[in-house]
Amino acid sequence: MKKYIHITKEDRMFIMKALGVTERTVFNAIRFDSKRGDTELARKIRKLAMEHGGIVMVEIPEIECLFDADGYMRQYLPNNTILEFSFENGGCDVFHKGEKVRHYENVVVSNIKNIQNWALALK
Repeated sequence: MKKYIHITKEDRMFIMKALGVTERTVFNAIRFDSKRGDTELARKIRKLAMEHGGIVMVEIPEIECLFDADGYMRQYLPNNTILEFSFENGGCDVFHKGEKVRHYENVVVSNIKNIQNWALALK
């Protein structure tokens, strides 16, 4: 899961001037660029960014969840997979590329994350 610190251009310029670094260095730090390592300078840049109103953002796959009138909750995953949770019987059907590939029975809320992870791994 990728994350970054959202800051304004003005805040980037302030950090560059305050720490005597380049814009690229600031970008690498606020993007948690693992290729550059987690250096003391990168931690200082991130701390300063957060002190100046930075917001940590997390990039995740978009998952649409609909509660339909027919008694199902459907989640549309980005890999052409649909999870259909039945309110009537507590089951979940997993459809991948239009084909039913798995069925779960007696699903509880704590199971949903594991079902999503399994379904997201489908190719």
